Amino acid sequence: MTTRSPNAFTLIELLVACTVIAILMGMVFAVVGSARSSALGTTCVSNLHQFGHALAAYVDTHNECIPRRGQGMQKLARIDRMCDWFNCLMPELGSPPYFEMVARGTRPREGDRHPLICPTARDPGWRYFLPYAMNIYLSPWIRPEPHRMYDLPHPATMAFLADAPGTNSSTMPSAQEYGVVARHSGHANILFLDAHVSAFAASYIGCGVGDPRHP
Repeated sequence: MTTRSPNAFTLIELLVACTVIAILMGMVFAVVGSARSSALGTTCVSNLHQFGHALAAYVDTHNECIPRRGQGMQKLARIDRMCDWFNCLMPELGSPPYFEMVARGTRPREGDRHPLICPTARDPGWRYFLPYAMNIYLSPWIRPEPHRMYDLPHPATMAFLADAPGTNSSTMPSAQEYGVVARHSGHANILFLDAHVSAFAASYIGCGVGDPRHP
């Protein structure tokens, strides 16, 4: 019988080494994945901050009026009203109104770097794709005029835009298809009327369930 070289590995040692490498690779991938998710969430927050600045500029030049919400519980089908948020706020961001982009064939799509597109959102396949949506209770078209900022006494706790499924222009926490979506590690990003942005856990705001009536 020949003796084993002192520099050679036994089968057990090789298996242990492979196991350790696999564990380390799993840890590295987890860290990289977490970092990527965090970066995408930061981009989403940045998008909403831009809309906060756009809202402030719009209100300042429109007699304190805020934009219209677009359609309510229905999927977005009408995009030709300039007062709707996805049209009137875009020029404040250096972009054409949404209906113009659609007409030109240049509307932003999934994965595009554009303020209208959350980088983690996936297009569900509807004719229009808006990963953000406006508070369904604000400025509905059944009102003769849109809400004005002075009609809303608590702007710091009044949501304006939130992560949404992409098929609707307005949203609220709900089990329905227009409900707010928590696509950032179980959290949804929300822009408030005072222009600040915060992330909330799905359980706190009622994603997939309904509005729990928290402040």
